[in-house]
Amino acid sequence: MPESSPPPHAPPLPNGPRVALYPGSFDCLTYGHLDLIERGCILFDKLVVGVAHNPKKRSLFTPEERVELIRACTKKCKNVDAVRLEGLTVDTAVRMGAQFIMRGLRAVSDFEFEFQLAIMNYQLNPRVETIFLAPSPEHIFLSSSTVKEVWSLGGDVSRFVPPEVLAAMDSKRGGGG
Repeated sequence: MPESSPPPHAPPLPNGPRVALYPGSFDCLTYGHLDLIERGCILFDKLVVGVAHNPKKRSLFTPEERVELIRACTKKCKNVDAVRLEGLTVDTAVRMGAQFIMRGLRAVSDFEFEFQLAIMNYQLNPRVETIFLAPSPEHIFLSSSTVKEVWSLGGDVSRFVPPEVLAAMDSKRGGGG
């Protein structure tokens, strides 16, 4: 049997630490996001959560506030950091030495959009692989926009977001932000 070798388009395996970028808006950070972050910190030597600003979305938190909330909620994961994303995600991954972009898939409806992003990122830089993770079943239905909508209408979202995030959300409601 001939020795197998990676296809010519495959990125080389990293010689050093395996670094991944987990990009998203994270407005607001949910237990679904934390589930993926905690699993990513096991899979990779370093996981950087990249906070993007999406002008199409009405944000509750500034990107800087989101970075601080992610840092506060991931203290136990020593190999996780959070940064603000600027420019193309794949370019940010290369600048920070990441070989992987980690993305979450909650439902079939996410797949088409995420697949298009992965293909575009591959076209821009085939040496950065996109890795998809599904959240744990208890978190698969969570979305930041739904959580924010329930919260804005007075619903209890304490089982969907970490206490630090809930406190920050409530300070926004009280006129603190």
